Amino acid sequence: MRNPRLTCLLSLQAMALLICVPGPVLAESCFAPPRPFLPSDSQAARDYAAIIRSDFENYVQDIQSYFRCLDSERARAFEEAREVSEDYGRFLQLVGD
Repeated sequence: MRNPRLTCLLSLQAMALLICVPGPVLAESCFAPPRPFLPSDSQAARDYAAIIRSDFENYVQDIQSYFRCLDSERARAFEEAREVSEDYGRFLQLVGD
């Protein structure tokens, strides 16, 4: 059976830790744009050419933004991994490993 006091204490400690942690701790979310629709019917493609052209142009812009987001997130993740590695090294020195 769980100790309700201990459960509450752990929750409070976790909340305090989240409040006290400095800097950004959340990863950025990068969402790929949906592919533009290309009708298989050539007449429909001609009838809606302006809309389809616009959809493709928007896709190209959006996919470039998506790639920039991925690059940014990759750089952030590498920096975080470097910092965590340094923290782990300090931890090992503290405990004598």
